[in-house]
Amino acid sequence: MKKFKNVTLSIAKGLIVSISLLFLLSNGASAFNSGSTGADGAFNPTTNTEVTLPADGKLNYTTVNIPTGVTVTFKKNATNTPVYILATGDVTIAGTISVNGTDGSGIFPGKGGAGGFDGGLGGTPVVESNPALPGGKGLGPGGGNPGSVSTNTDYSSGGGAGGGFGSNGTDGGGYTTYVLPATGGGTYGNAKLLPLICGSGAGGGAGSGVSSYSFTGGAGGGGSGAILIASSGTITVTGSITANGGKGANSGGSYGGGGGGGSGGAIKLMANTITGNGTISAIGGAKGTTTYLAGHGGAGGSGRIRFEANTVTMTSTTTPAYAYSYPSTVFVTNIPTLTITSVGSVNVPASPSGKYGSPDVTLPSTTTNPVTVNVSAANIPTGTQVTVTSVPEYGSSSSTTGALSGTDASSTTSVSLTLSTTYQSILTATATFTVQTAMYYDDEKIEKVRVATTMSKGSEVTYITEKGREIKATELLAKLMK
Repeated sequence: MKKFKNVTLSIAKGLIVSISLLFLLSNGASAFNSGSTGADGAFNPTTNTEVTLPADGKLNYTTVNIPTGVTVTFKKNATNTPVYILATGDVTIAGTISVNGTDGSGIFPGKGGAGGFDGGLGGTPVVESNPALPGGKGLGPGGGNPGSVSTNTDYSSGGGAGGGFGSNGTDGGGYTTYVLPATGGGTYGNAKLLPLICGSGAGGGAGSGVSSYSFTGGAGGGGSGAILIASSGTITVTGSITANGGKGANSGGSYGGGGGGGSGGAIKLMANTITGNGTISAIGGAKGTTTYLAGHGGAGGSGRIRFEANTVTMTSTTTPAYAYSYPSTVFVTNIPTLTITSVGSVNVPASPSGKYGSPDVTLPSTTTNPVTVNVSAANIPTGTQVTVTSVPEYGSSSSTTGALSGTDASSTTSVSLTLSTTYQSILTATATFTVQTAMYYDDEKIEKVRVATTMSKGSEVTYITEKGREIKATELLAKLMK
């Protein structure tokens, strides 16, 4: 086994838990309450404004009015949460609200928007005796894979793949049979955006493999952030709300691969009424290009948009199309969490940076692969598989899984993970499971669901309350749609 030489690791923040949730409302037409305390007063910017997010990302306003020509962006907090704008009154957006990811620039990756994940580094070319480097993988659960360097003497390089979220990222371009396309990032999360999850970064393109053409690969674009706007009154959008992924950087020249585009993020609007004719978009970033004998980057996948309101009178379309329901809960209670607690013999600090260049853990040189990684969880069913992934600065990632044991309220797992012995790595942990929340009908809690079927007809679904009352699924749906 190869020993480590001053290996440093960063632990990613905002570890993703993908959840499928079922919410049914007791009355689809009931008045919606945003839950805002109003502590931050009225928000009425008159010039372009960067709002500093509090530790929990929650902004408690009375009213919000963003006039034409004014753009509002957000400064990330230490834990990189999404943006939550809560208002006791109306929200009017005639200007612009943006949580976009930034573009890749040269070999430097684009940054994720508020809550979003960064893109991967662009690869470097052959320099004297140093070989060309592949690109870096995009961060996040849908991070695009990096472009690779040719294994043949044609010295060509591949482009980085786009980040995924609501849809898959596009594969990065290969070149000849010796440079295979990099795989685009996959989908995750759910249409309800519970919990609110952000976009993923794209992979970087590989550097050129010939010293006479020393050109870099383009860096990956950053994944978009996420924003929830909840109003106890009306949300009016005549301007724009954008959660778009960053563009991949173009290659430095011949034989260098282009960077992929970051994925779109998440936009969720909750109110009694949603209206307007403005622009609402969560699209993926464009691909980075190359000039000669190399692969282009892949475009980023789309994000997710959701409206929850008693009345929607928007006259414009959204990109992608929004999902719709009556208002449900603003925040998930007893939200699941994952925490990487130690790597090898070294404990992870309480507030890790999750960044290259700012290592949270430095392993002793005597450490050998594979390394034990310990993970703790809360509010996740025991037996759930946790995937721990190591993403080095350059090249492909490695992953392994372990099952949680303990109680649903508090559980742990340990996995053995192979880490890069050459480059810094960022570690992430993910888990996916299904949760059914409490359901009510006329204030009676639904305790059971009976599904019956015969050869002559399809399945019949009946909901049974704690008091024994039986409600046909068609009856419940009809009441919700009133």
